[in-house]
Amino acid sequence: MKKIIAFGASSSKSSINKKLAVYAANQFQNASVEVLDLNDFEMPIFSADKESETGIPQLAHDFYNKIGTADFIVISFAEHNGAYTAAFKNVLDWASRINAKTFQEKPALLLSTSPGPRGGSSVLEIAKNRFPFQGAIVKGTFSLPSFYENFDVVNGIINDDLKNQLHGIISSIEL
Repeated sequence: MKKIIAFGASSSKSSINKKLAVYAANQFQNASVEVLDLNDFEMPIFSADKESETGIPQLAHDFYNKIGTADFIVISFAEHNGAYTAAFKNVLDWASRINAKTFQEKPALLLSTSPGPRGGSSVLEIAKNRFPFQGAIVKGTFSLPSFYENFDVVNGIINDDLKNQLHGIISSIEL
């Protein structure tokens, strides 16, 4: 059985992106899913000065090591001002000091959603272009627009066209 690491790239306790990541990860057959919470990896804001004074925090090593246990990664990105959340960017900045290829050549499905009609498409585009440099093998991307109109916590994606689109992407990925 393959292991999927899934998380929402947000520190919100009620993250809609975490809900989407968990939903998508659980659509894969013959896989176990471990869900990470970025709040478990809260560290001082990255700076070269902090790194030289105190070294790389243990939580950055913990995050990096968790990624290393995965056969596949599912991340859904919250969009803050068109880019990554500060919480995710900080974890990425610290973990990249361990290895610039933070995602360790793991295959990944990148997602995004938002309450609005663009579904976090700006941050998803940034991640799609950047993650190969960070050591992710991007196998697919999907943006869910208007989360509250298209997602239900019991049934998942309730818009048939969007649901079929995500399921098509997932079925094209071999674990």
